[in-house]
Amino acid sequence: MEIFNVKEFLSAFVVLFAIIDITGSIPVIIGQNAKNPINALRTAAISLVILVLFMFFGEGLLAFFNIDVSSFAVAGSVVLMVLAVEMLFGVTIMKDDAPEGMGGFVPIIFPLIAGPGTLTAVITLRADCHVLDLIAALLLNMVAVYVVIRNAHWVERLLGKGGIYVLRKFFGIILLAMSFRLFANNVTNLIG
Repeated sequence: MEIFNVKEFLSAFVVLFAIIDITGSIPVIIGQNAKNPINALRTAAISLVILVLFMFFGEGLLAFFNIDVSSFAVAGSVVLMVLAVEMLFGVTIMKDDAPEGMGGFVPIIFPLIAGPGTLTAVITLRADCHVLDLIAALLLNMVAVYVVIRNAHWVERLLGKGGIYVLRKFFGIILLAMSFRLFANNVTNLIG
């Protein structure tokens, strides 16, 4: 019996990296850091714990509340839409009422890192991958999350205020499109 499968690990890593898209979240991270500084290590650690717990208990938890994965994904897509509207129109809809030191729980940990897309992917990958391969892929993704959050200020310094403004608007459109896709892919399961 093979304990660690490199192909499964790499496949899971790439899928999760694409869904988390932490590099695409740099404008959100920079904006959040300006309001309530993000602790990169805590953010990555909490995200990892949430994702690993959801890997084992997610379907049962959703079933306990009589929620299916599609309903969960639709709800998460609405949160992503709100975040995209904030980025595009420069308005504040989500109140940042996190306690000191917990800056970024919403929207960084949820829904950007451990959001509905990632949580759904973890459940799906659990069926196709060995647990150790999936945990290793999650761990490596959280290392990437840590590195990007920890170094977001370098991107801000490199691009300047104008560059960050343009990047924020561009990724606002991308995030809005992703939220609509997540919504459309899952709302049909609820209606049909």
